[in-house]
Amino acid sequence: MFTGIVTALGRLIQARPSDGGARIRVAASDLPGEDLVLGESIAVQGVCLTVAAVMEGRAFEADISGETLRLTTLAGLLAGSDLNLERAMRAGDRLGGHIVSGHVDGVGILLAVEPDGLSNIYRFQVPSAFSRYLAVKGSVAVDGVSLTINQVEHDGFAVNLIPHTLAHTTLGRLQPGDRVNLEVDQVARYVERLMAFQAR
Repeated sequence: MFTGIVTALGRLIQARPSDGGARIRVAASDLPGEDLVLGESIAVQGVCLTVAAVMEGRAFEADISGETLRLTTLAGLLAGSDLNLERAMRAGDRLGGHIVSGHVDGVGILLAVEPDGLSNIYRFQVPSAFSRYLAVKGSVAVDGVSLTINQVEHDGFAVNLIPHTLAHTTLGRLQPGDRVNLEVDQVARYVERLMAFQAR
């Protein structure tokens, strides 16, 4: 599990095909904490990946399945791309964002960026099946970043991004038309499941 609080920006060094999927190498020199270990989970652009190899200079490699490549934006990343990184949280860690699993539910599109005082309003279009999980003041993870929804629109939502978020995540580099990984709030998922049972 993750919190959606990005702790470092990494960089994609290399991506190469591997048995129907891909293996990526990520530079993670700014990732805080102890040394990386084989088998640990790291959220990369909001996608939970397992460290398959640890390299010198605090870099790591991870395997990506064909399904993950199809369902996320990872297949479109180019060498040199910046990446939001977060290590899995441990018991007792602060939950500064919300509970994020790293299992992407869909890909959205940035429609527009509008200045709003010191912050910027980012408007996203989402798959129609995603819309029912959106609620004003609810949570959503965008490329692994925990955000609070300020507006819910037809097949979309808007969030206000403050300067700190824009400077310390990849969201500040987004341009209208760019695709992003989306994960719904876990609470919304379980509420839907419970309501389905009650309706029987």
